[in-house]
Amino acid sequence: MQLTTVAHLIPVMQTAIGPAILISGVGLLLMTMTNRFGRIVDRTRILSMGRSKTDDARDAQLTIMLNRARFIRLAIILASMSALSTAMLIIVLFFVALMDLEAAWLLSALFIACLSCLIGSLIVFIRDINISLVAFKLELHSGKEGDS
Repeated sequence: MQLTTVAHLIPVMQTAIGPAILISGVGLLLMTMTNRFGRIVDRTRILSMGRSKTDDARDAQLTIMLNRARFIRLAIILASMSALSTAMLIIVLFFVALMDLEAAWLLSALFIACLSCLIGSLIVFIRDINISLVAFKLELHSGKEGDS
């Protein structure tokens, strides 16, 4: 094992700052997603409490809420995997520097995995937002019928 000096580790620490900031950003995204997930669960509970057997609009909304919860769960899982792969990237970065190894392929693979999971998470998150608009339209239309 190669012993390194502090001067040798400073560039590694500077390189690790980018991924560390990415973890912070993904953390904020996760907070947004978990809040959204909580609102979906709360709304589903409210809809299911006043449920009657013939309420098709409410059943359609409940189905949409279930789908939305699944999408948000997937987005949360992918964002969490992104943060985990970024943390692994930072750890591997230090091990590579400390042991004086050449593992550019491993560092690249971890970075690609991190960004791929983040992209997947954002795509699923956008899908949930589009589904929420469908649920909103359904709620507006069912509200108009009840007013007539």
